[in-house]
Amino acid sequence: MSVMLKPIDEQVIVITGASSGIGLATAREAAQRGARLVLAARSEPALSDLVNEIEAQGGQAIYVVADVGVREQVVSIAIAAIARFGRIDTWINNAGVSIYGRLEEVEEQDSRRLFETNFWGVVHGSLVALPYLRRQGGALINIGSEASEAAIPLQGMYVASKHAVKGFTDVLRVEVEQVDKAPVSITLIEPTAVDTPFPQHARNYMAHEPKLPSPQIEPKLVAEAILAAAVTPTRVDKVGVMATLNTAMAKFVPALGDRMAASRLKQQQYPERPRNPEGALYRACGGSGTHGRRPAGSH
Repeated sequence: MSVMLKPIDEQVIVITGASSGIGLATAREAAQRGARLVLAARSEPALSDLVNEIEAQGGQAIYVVADVGVREQVVSIAIAAIARFGRIDTWINNAGVSIYGRLEEVEEQDSRRLFETNFWGVVHGSLVALPYLRRQGGALINIGSEASEAAIPLQGMYVASKHAVKGFTDVLRVEVEQVDKAPVSITLIEPTAVDTPFPQHARNYMAHEPKLPSPQIEPKLVAEAILAAAVTPTRVDKVGVMATLNTAMAKFVPALGDRMAASRLKQQQYPERPRNPEGALYRACGGSGTHGRRPAGSH
């Protein structure tokens, strides 16, 4: 069955992890294009500010405070969407967090907590959204990473979770699109490093402030890719030249990819002490905007 997706200005869109970074950029872009939005995250102040911002510009949005690692709270997102807007056209599983530290150093409870958000959050969102998307057709969009196919030292559990997201999404796509012939498009978005507060929100075991390696792309580019998949059925979209390069290297010349990955250790640290080692693994850090920040003394 071919999937017919609506224009953005006719859609009701759910976005998890909407309080900062890619989620926030996507919410703003979708609102500007006329979508009605259901925004979810753990930070109520950030969500409230975002909804007020959207409504002040003539848009329509509601928010739901939810931890995507808890299925019942994800169900509450869907219930709120149906109660307010009557349907769901696109569901975007974007919420995620990282841990900086070598795998032998990271405590198991932290690794399990990361998987609750990054992997189980996608599972909960996907399985809660599907019955609604099947009703009239729609798009399920899961945010992976170039780390879904490549290795990034010092973020081993994040990489493992994004590999898991890819595996889950690939199988779900086959079952829903190919076996059931359901009118649902299932997309995996794989960005390269994006200039967001991602490092500041990470749990950090390192002796230095974490950062993402350069080059970094603008979150708006990822938002545009997400919204493109919301109107045109898309299997996978690697966003940014480095995402294509790094995933290709991991697939076709893996030994060289390993050496390149190892060379990036120092590119993931600022020359200063950690500012917030606990990050947002267990509690919301607030919105923090769409972009990351440059600590004092960095260039």
